[in-house]
Amino acid sequence: MNSTNQLAHWLTGLNRYAYGALIGGVIGLTGGIIAVLVAVGGPIVAFAVIFGVLAGLYVLSNVTTALYGVILVTGLIPFGTLPFKIGITPTFLDLALGAFLLVYAMQWMTGRRQGFRLTPIHALVVLYALWLILAFALGLRYAPFTSATIRQFAETLLSIGLVFVLGDLIREPQTLRRLVIAIMAAVGMQAVVAIVLYILPDQTAEELLVRLARFGYPNGGVIRFIEDNPANAERAIGTWVDPNALGGILAVSAALVAPQLFSRKPVLPYRWLTLGVLGVIALALLLTFSRASMLAFAISLFIISLFPGYRKYLPMLVLGAVLIIALPQTRTYVERFTEAFTGADLATQMRIGEYTDSLELISRNPIVGVGFTGTPEIDLYTNVASMYLIMANQIGLVGVGLFGIVILGVLIYGWRARRNNLLDPQMASIHLGYHAALIAALINATADLYFFRMDFQGSILFFWLIITLALASSRLLNEMRESTVAKAA
Repeated sequence: MNSTNQLAHWLTGLNRYAYGALIGGVIGLTGGIIAVLVAVGGPIVAFAVIFGVLAGLYVLSNVTTALYGVILVTGLIPFGTLPFKIGITPTFLDLALGAFLLVYAMQWMTGRRQGFRLTPIHALVVLYALWLILAFALGLRYAPFTSATIRQFAETLLSIGLVFVLGDLIREPQTLRRLVIAIMAAVGMQAVVAIVLYILPDQTAEELLVRLARFGYPNGGVIRFIEDNPANAERAIGTWVDPNALGGILAVSAALVAPQLFSRKPVLPYRWLTLGVLGVIALALLLTFSRASMLAFAISLFIISLFPGYRKYLPMLVLGAVLIIALPQTRTYVERFTEAFTGADLATQMRIGEYTDSLELISRNPIVGVGFTGTPEIDLYTNVASMYLIMANQIGLVGVGLFGIVILGVLIYGWRARRNNLLDPQMASIHLGYHAALIAALINATADLYFFRMDFQGSILFFWLIITLALASSRLLNEMRESTVAKAA
């Protein structure tokens, strides 16, 4: 008899007086807890805690729901923390990811999950993760770790661990379809939030965002402008704090959604709804003024258009380019891109300076980098506006090489699996979308660092989520082919 049955048996054995006393005690305890929460944190905090507990209990009953919770938190409130401390202050993302991993582990412990789905690429991911651990350990000679550093590093390893956990969890095409919808919903809502905050007067938007301060967000100065100059155009940030970080997530998500618009069998039943979601995400992306993100999305669309059935994107790309160049409303955008390629603006000049300093640091520590806790000299720094350079700074050229091998393996594995796309039109568009999203992330990473910077765990988690989904979609296509061959035999 399991614990649930034992508890039910014990409750049914109580007489009515004991049962009434138990119910009264539970009601009294619940009321007391609610009163304390209202007194200490106010009604908003009390509601948030109660809602969080109820949602958490529901999440712990279903691994798929727990996964959707991870995606929802990543999309909507990636930097949110509990409004109170419990020794440490975990983020909502920590709690969501922890709940997902706990439910998954419980499935193994109770025997509800058997077997383990792997691909040849998983061995490469293990090597890369081990190298990260080695680089972290060797970097301790320059500075000791702090509680924040060790927590963020552990979160990074957990995000990489999604390749194994989520990759094993996805065992049927229907799961991949639902995850596309979940990402569309979460990022679509974030795009709406970003657009609304952008349209609102700056003071009103600032007041709304500052209310998140009790959940770990900045308590002022949150509205962002081009080159941080209020005289320039405002940049959309949503609840992602940084416009470039938001731009990266939007570009990757837009590339994921794009194949659905012309798919023979899209994941949503209405194409106008797909167009609406893609349009909202693209508009929010435009308002971030993130040049790297816009370029990443445009290149990913061009790559998608090279595949049969998606060539309608070519005239759309040409039309979009003509409108951006010709319309007076987009003149600022054209000027920003011109300044970027000519090195005329302050942001690009700062990037060039960072790149020069980064190359100096790499030349001094080329093999394993300087780790994640500090640098050997006070005038050196690791944060630089390029994921590949910050990786070289912190885990060395060997680490960058291992990462490149992992990505190359994912893309080759996906390219070989594409020949099975004819077996399922819906899987074909999902498979293409996940790989287009990965390519968008890799292009965006050339001029932004958020997919590797440890204090942006939402971006890191989203990046490895895309890698996991690309691998899982390729594996499922291969399994579908094997199943078809077996049936034919």
